[in-house]
Amino acid sequence: MAKITRDMIISDVLKLDKGTIPIFLNNGMHCLGCPSSSGESIEEACAIHEIDADVLVRQLNEYLEGK
Repeated sequence: MAKITRDMIISDVLKLDKGTIPIFLNNGMHCLGCPSSSGESIEEACAIHEIDADVLVRQLNEYLEGK
């Protein structure tokens, strides 16, 4: 399985595994269906939403590693 990085586009992560959706939502990123998610990196979205990108990326990778 691929490793999630800060520079990955959100929609690419969602295509990789839909199970990541709750992780984004639990971190306050509720705009997963908006057009920005298909062109915005995790790092860019975290900056806009004032979320720690490193924490989110770690949670996403922990989820994928646990599958």
